[in-house]
Amino acid sequence: MHPLKRTSPLRRIVLASAATVSAMVLLLSLKPHSPPEITAAAPAPSDTGGPTARSSASANPRSGPTTTGTKTVTGDAIETIWGPVQVRITLEDGKITKSAAVIYPKADPLEEQLNEYAVQQLNQQTVAAQSADIDVVSGATYTSQGYRQSLQSALDAVRG
Repeated sequence: MHPLKRTSPLRRIVLASAATVSAMVLLLSLKPHSPPEITAAAPAPSDTGGPTARSSASANPRSGPTTTGTKTVTGDAIETIWGPVQVRITLEDGKITKSAAVIYPKADPLEEQLNEYAVQQLNQQTVAAQSADIDVVSGATYTSQGYRQSLQSALDAVRG
C-alpha cells in the first residue's frame, strides 16, 4: 500500500500542512505596510537665540549652558532607525527651564505611545540634569540616543 493513497492518514497530514503553510504565506504577504508618520511642531515664534543649532554633538555633555536672558534654541534633527528626533530647549539666565522633542518617531500607535512616555521622561531629565548627560529610557533606546544628540547640538549652539 502506498503511503499517500486517498484514504491514508499521512496524505491528510501532508495536505493539511500544505494548506496551513499556504494560508500563513497569504496572511503575511497581505499585511498592510504604512510609511512612518513624522510629527513636527511649528517653529517657536519667540526664537531669540538666532539661527537653529547646526553644530555637532561632540562637546562635553556634563557642562551646562552659559547664557543670560531668555533664549530658545532648536537642536539638529538626528536621524535614527525609526525616524528623526529633534529637541527644542528654552533657557532663562543660563538655566534650562523647558525641553521638548518637536520631532520624534510615530510610525504606529504602540511606538507613538512608547515614545510619548520616553520623551516626557527625557524632557524631565533634561531640566533636572541641566545638560545632555541624561539616562536612556528603556524600550526607546534609539529615540533616547537621538534626543541626547539633538539636545547636545542645541546646548552647543547656546555656547556659541
